[in-house]
Amino acid sequence: MAFVGLGANLGDAQGTVLQAIARLGQFDQTTLVAQSSLFLTAPVDAAGDDYVNAVVQLRTFLSADVLLHALQALELAFGRERPYRNAPRTLDLDLLLYGSEQIASAQLTVPHPRMTERAFVLLPLLQIDPFILIPGKAAAHQFAPLVAQQVIRKLV
Repeated sequence: MAFVGLGANLGDAQGTVLQAIARLGQFDQTTLVAQSSLFLTAPVDAAGDDYVNAVVQLRTFLSADVLLHALQALELAFGRERPYRNAPRTLDLDLLLYGSEQIASAQLTVPHPRMTERAFVLLPLLQIDPFILIPGKAAAHQFAPLVAQQVIRKLV
C-alpha cells in the first residue's frame, strides 16, 4: 500500500484535487483504495491562497521510483511549475508512505520527512487509517498533538 498527499492552491484547486484523485486510480497496476475528505489549509512556509489538501491510499504493484515518476508526470499534466521553493501550485503530489519501506535516495525519501509536522497530511492520513504506523517512527496518531495548533478545515 502507498499513501499519497495531494495539494493545490492555484486555479480551481478543489476541482484539480478531485480530478487528480481519479487519475491516481487509473495508474497502471494501481487501484485507489481510500481517499480522505478534502481539507482547506493555509500555506506552510509560503505565501499565496489557501490549499485544498487530501490523502489517498493506493494498492500498487509499481515500484516506489516508478510511482514517484508517475506522480511527477501527473503534476506536469496539471501544469505544475517549480519556479522557487514552496511556490504556489496547480498540483502537488507527495509519496508519503510506501508500505513499511524506509527509502532514502537522491530522488525520494519515504516516509515523507515532514509528514508528522503537518496537519494537512497527518489528519487526512489518520482519517483513512487511524492506526497507521509510520515506519521508523511511531503510530501516526502520536504526532497529532504536535499539529493541534495548525488551522485546518474540512470542506463539504
